[in-house]
Amino acid sequence: MGELQEFSNLIGGELRPASGGETLDSVNPATGAVWARVPRSTAEDADAAVTAARSAFPAWAAMPAAGRAHFLRKVAEVFSANAEELATIETRDNGRIITETSRRDVPGMTYLWHMAAAECGAAVEGKTVILGAGGMGFTRRVPYGVVVGIIPWNSPISTFSAKAAFALAAGNTVVMKPAEQASVSTLRLGELLREVLPPGVLNIVSGLGEEAGDALVRHPGVDRISLTGSTETAKIVTRASTDALKPLAFELGGKSPNIVFADADLDAAAKGVSTQSVFTANAGQVCVAGSRILVQREIFNELIGRVTAIAARIRLGEPLDQSTTMGPIVSREQYERVTSYLEIAAKEGAELVFGGRFGPELVDEPYAGGYWVEPTLYSTTDNSLRVCQEEIFGPVAVAIPFDTEEEAVAIANDSSYGLAAGVWTRDLGRAQRMFRDLEAGTIWVNTYRKMPPGLPFEGMKDSGYGHDSVLANTREKSCLIEI
Repeated sequence: MGELQEFSNLIGGELRPASGGETLDSVNPATGAVWARVPRSTAEDADAAVTAARSAFPAWAAMPAAGRAHFLRKVAEVFSANAEELATIETRDNGRIITETSRRDVPGMTYLWHMAAAECGAAVEGKTVILGAGGMGFTRRVPYGVVVGIIPWNSPISTFSAKAAFALAAGNTVVMKPAEQASVSTLRLGELLREVLPPGVLNIVSGLGEEAGDALVRHPGVDRISLTGSTETAKIVTRASTDALKPLAFELGGKSPNIVFADADLDAAAKGVSTQSVFTANAGQVCVAGSRILVQREIFNELIGRVTAIAARIRLGEPLDQSTTMGPIVSREQYERVTSYLEIAAKEGAELVFGGRFGPELVDEPYAGGYWVEPTLYSTTDNSLRVCQEEIFGPVAVAIPFDTEEEAVAIANDSSYGLAAGVWTRDLGRAQRMFRDLEAGTIWVNTYRKMPPGLPFEGMKDSGYGHDSVLANTREKSCLIEI
């Protein structure tokens, strides 16, 4: 792993460099040093990948569900057999610490691919309707065709699996475009999976969004697009895909509220609003990060004291070290964005509770060139501040006091985003009211950031729409017959 490595696209079952021969540097965010190179793909590469997927589609779609399930189980075995390598690559590439990638991400994806295999049958099930004595109707589900998945840099292996597994289970063929900041784990998966999947069923093309990504979303041979990314990127994809009216699924940003009531278990809540939510192992680079911590006023100081004590025990450092509990920001660009909000918070008058430092002073050599930001918490009573309204995507949170349940709901919903929310309470009636009243696609009570594959994950408002289940990757036909 110490030598500079080069990776290739997977197109039609073959490993290929970019057609123009250009590459992009992959930077280890813990050190700031280049450790790998990936293809800087062109529109020609995007076209080749879509063409390969379209050629493979008829046979894959016609395969019995049990046959597709067989292949998906083989993919799950690849994850299991290569777990240590995949976890290490993901950690090296985006800074997500090894205890997360090795204990949570890769094992979870082994389970997810097995689950997708088990759901292949759902993609071919329909319903029958009797239309009187002389006729009947029924539905059949069919795959869309070629599905493009655009995945983010914060959890490439997990998002790759969530998009590819269920699209393939439904009978689609797939082209995946990883984020240019962290493509290596996805490209390595391509090397491994070409040995177990038919050629062209899965294709992977790395490169810049404005080059390879734009060519994919505009391609007339693409039938569905699924993006996990920013709201601004979703708007660009929407405009680029309008000529062909492609179905879209967007899982976007968030500014999620994590609400603590006075009757909550405060020990559990303190962990739930800190290390489980925004001061995470991957430095708060989580779409559902609970970056607005709403606390009932009578327990505000007590809870913030507990959160402060937890944050003091967080250890930044080498992501491959088992004792590290928080990694770096993924790239210099994102690091500069996160640190700019520390200046914004100060100018807006938010009170610094703890943290606020960034840069080489936080770590020892050889990590001084990495992109380090320590857990940071501000306090304010003004939810209109930019640090309360804009997604930061780093280990930065704002604590806001409230008095009543109604006030908590009003503050929580005062956001353009609606991805997720957390609630900490022992009151079952209140929990049910919060499920009803909070404008969020996923709401947790007395837990946070649990996203089992059996439940849909879908946002509201600027957090997107649609999801990536097996049925979401199919369309229904109505069929009628007179007897």
